[in-house]
Amino acid sequence: MVFSSLTFLYAYFPIVMAVYFLVPMKWRNLVLLVVSLFFYGWGEPVYVLIMIASIIINWLFGNAIGASRDNDRPKAKRYLVLCIVFNLLLLGFFKYYDFLAENLNHLGLYFLHPLRLGLPIGISFYTFQTMSYPIDLYRFDTDPQKSLVSFGAYVCMFPQLIAGPIVRYTDIAKQLNQRTLNLEKTYEGIQRFMIGLSKKVLLANNAGQVYEQIAALPLSQQSALTAWIGAICYTFQIYFDFSGYSDMAIGMGKMLGFDFLENFNYPYISKSVTEFWRRWHMSLSFWFRDYVYIPLGGNRRGFPRQIMNILIVWLLTGFWHGASWNFVLWGVIYGLVLIMEKLFLLKHLDSAPNWVGHVYTMFIVILNWMIFANTDIARAFSYIASMFGSSGQLANGLTLYYLRDNLVLLIACTLASLPIASSAHNPLHHRSMQGLIPVLTVLGLVVCTAFIVDASYNPFLYFRF
Repeated sequence: MVFSSLTFLYAYFPIVMAVYFLVPMKWRNLVLLVVSLFFYGWGEPVYVLIMIASIIINWLFGNAIGASRDNDRPKAKRYLVLCIVFNLLLLGFFKYYDFLAENLNHLGLYFLHPLRLGLPIGISFYTFQTMSYPIDLYRFDTDPQKSLVSFGAYVCMFPQLIAGPIVRYTDIAKQLNQRTLNLEKTYEGIQRFMIGLSKKVLLANNAGQVYEQIAALPLSQQSALTAWIGAICYTFQIYFDFSGYSDMAIGMGKMLGFDFLENFNYPYISKSVTEFWRRWHMSLSFWFRDYVYIPLGGNRRGFPRQIMNILIVWLLTGFWHGASWNFVLWGVIYGLVLIMEKLFLLKHLDSAPNWVGHVYTMFIVILNWMIFANTDIARAFSYIASMFGSSGQLANGLTLYYLRDNLVLLIACTLASLPIASSAHNPLHHRSMQGLIPVLTVLGLVVCTAFIVDASYNPFLYFRF
């Protein structure tokens, strides 16, 4: 069940909210747990058992760490290591076993055989969430959650279950026990949800269709400019798809009384790749910083060690996104670029005009999205070659066709990726215009519903992670 579906918008979510508001506060975590398991089981009825097992085992380990961390640190550490190993084995088996088996088979080693099991949706997200809990307990950053129901509600909370943002237990520990529900927060949540839904349905889906059409063209018809139009459309698609999902998750969280941290901060206005990764998928970047980069030594053990730590983090970041070599390559490229920025590029970018940093950053980001988008690395490089004129054509009739038919979409995507809406100069922020916001919210729902009814293309890109 995806958020941008009629079933979710007009059946599941209204019923959930009605029940949630009707029951007393002490029962709301139980309601949230049950409806979240139902939400997950809607598409994966078998794998919901794995999630339940993950909840119970991490909760038990958490209690064991909490009971021993004060007076027996070695024992608490053993529990922590066992818990981390369990989570990594769970993630590794479902996400990377076939990848390992296939690569060994290609090397002539046949002692492992691919199982072709389906990947549990969102396993990378909820595994990282559950792993943060025992680590934070061991570090004394939080206290044990005595209620299995409340812990389960945290792990499988449906707004952020499938594609994040990655919510750490410490971020919402107090809210699990006591949270505020009022009309003002609900109203704010509805607005945020509609912003995300509009991003997804009106921008991401339409941009994605253009990219899919161009990517499907024979390479001989992909003029350089046509290929760039497709790449730019994918760049917009993945941003509005994922940030739209995060907006919807944050909005629904507010309606349920929770405050999730932001996951995106207009990454396409960045003037360096370093800045880009401080603005893109921030919950993942912060997770790797706090649980991998800093424990490895961060920048505290000399520059050579810092370089190694950066490479390890970005190798893992790429591998986290998928069991395919294109994701590994994508991560390694970003790691190398970030190292070059630390070595010498950043000081030159800081002294250059802002537009130089913008062009440089988006050039790298767009090219790397083409590697990310194609699990076939050869196909990725063929497409990139088309962007630089491998077909021998700068432009052709298809270029004009795609540009003419999608110019309004490209302009809308460009404007929506800029912090115009949050600017103080936005007329909607003026007191006299506040009455328009409910009207625009309802109108947005009507338009999005019409697009959903008519749509045959409605993916969520990050579901596969």
